[in-house]
Amino acid sequence: MKQSSRPRVVKIYSENNDFQYAETLRRKREKRLRQREFFVEGVRPINQALQYHWHIRAFLYSRDKPLSDWAKNILNSSQAEAHYELPWHLHAKLSNKSEPSELIALVTMPDDDVSRIPLKEDLLIVVFDRPSSPGNLGTIIRSCDALGVDGMIITGHSVDLYDPETISATTGSFFALPVVRLPSQKELVTWIDILKHQLGHIHVVGSDEKGDCELTEHNFKQPTFLIVGNETWGMSAAYRELCDTVVSIPMAGSATSLNVACATSILLYEISRQRHLP
Repeated sequence: MKQSSRPRVVKIYSENNDFQYAETLRRKREKRLRQREFFVEGVRPINQALQYHWHIRAFLYSRDKPLSDWAKNILNSSQAEAHYELPWHLHAKLSNKSEPSELIALVTMPDDDVSRIPLKEDLLIVVFDRPSSPGNLGTIIRSCDALGVDGMIITGHSVDLYDPETISATTGSFFALPVVRLPSQKELVTWIDILKHQLGHIHVVGSDEKGDCELTEHNFKQPTFLIVGNETWGMSAAYRELCDTVVSIPMAGSATSLNVACATSILLYEISRQRHLP
């Protein structure tokens, strides 16, 4: 809903409570979870957050340097509650980049609700169990966005979805793809059972070097949940039992496995290829 008044402008001159709040959001997972808010900087991520209608509570910027037309336009049309003006040295200290972004945004976390994922007849959802690397998680989110995935589910204890490193690794795709965190595979099983009644058959496909068949031999045109295992341990026994099929990626050379982000991208490319065949 459009606000009737302009954002309030708050001038910061020292490392006061407002500064420390934003700085702690950048560094501390516990703070982000408690406040349901996270830290975003960079042109593309902020553009994507605005394009996909994420709620931005506040913008921070330096009053000591002229702003670009891009930054001015965003601030002029801002629906944020507050704009924080900082001296350059504090803005640079707050930034997580070697070359600080003009704008920093404090963005509200959406609810972890599977209803955020749109349901389609050719539904494609990636399930990542216990991801441990922000880079891998962010790269997979980017591949999901590029290759037609409708949403991602993260289960179990994992790296923080809202870590600035995760968001940076997505290069903006973070805001385009619904990503929902669930405590375990048990909650996922409940949702899959509901979807089977709504959509008919749902195929749950895992990936492992000892699969039932190679990925090109499996028909991915039906509604699919693609299970991606933990980087170190792979799929858990509970997920393997849940799978209807486990596929493998054929490899040559001495390598016996692939990085999880690389493997997921290959799997998603094959799914996209099959679904675009005449």
